[in-house]
Amino acid sequence: MRALRTAASGMAAQQLNVEVISNNIANMNTVGYKRQRAEFQDLIYQNVERMGAQSSSQGTVVPTGIQVGLGVKAGSVYRITDQGTPTQTGSDYDVAIDGQGYFKITLPSGEIGYTRAGNFSLSAEGQLVTEDGYAVEPAISIPQDAVDVIISKTGQVQVISAGSPEAAVVGQLELATFFNEAGLEAIGDNLLLETAASGPATTGTPGDVGFGKLLQGYTEASNVDAVTEISALIIAQRAYEMNSKVITTADEMMSVSSQVKS
Repeated sequence: MRALRTAASGMAAQQLNVEVISNNIANMNTVGYKRQRAEFQDLIYQNVERMGAQSSSQGTVVPTGIQVGLGVKAGSVYRITDQGTPTQTGSDYDVAIDGQGYFKITLPSGEIGYTRAGNFSLSAEGQLVTEDGYAVEPAISIPQDAVDVIISKTGQVQVISAGSPEAAVVGQLELATFFNEAGLEAIGDNLLLETAASGPATTGTPGDVGFGKLLQGYTEASNVDAVTEISALIIAQRAYEMNSKVITTADEMMSVSSQVKS
């Protein structure tokens, strides 16, 4: 009874679908989070009667044949990189990206990570860092006597120090873009890593062609839409129930056949 295994593959696929949706819902309030979607592919087919096979000595051929599918499998879980809504925070060190690009972050391993989460802070040494204390790349240090910090749309960081009316430039934020953003590897903590699928990073200045601009005092909200996710969750639940019904039906058919007496 092939239907048992076919329906079981459908249940497993919908379980994965629900897991992806639940992760989206769990991260509705995560700064810079990009929602994910599961995609599926049909499995191999059994050829009961192959199309194109000769069906008579006169050279006639089978036009369609008989192929029986054996279920479904997960094809990919891809990231949707739509822009999230900028949310005003009022913090001088919060920066949202309006458009394409990722902030570059130096990880403890020395690797460069990438993030859309611009909720930055200062370390004990005055360096601009993430919530986990990882330094923004290129490094930017804010003087201890700074009374105001200005981050322009093009990423230039200026400070006004006590007793000095002139703004001094202390650094320049950069952005990185990728040919295939969906190919970046998520490692948690709002961080992504470059992979062979994403292609190499292209670094540039905010506001340049192909790069977004920066908004100081804002963070980018998650692009998860609650209505869309709940609708997808209901559809996945119903699909799971229907596959379980197929298993029940196949079991009843096997039960009937086992009771047939010779």
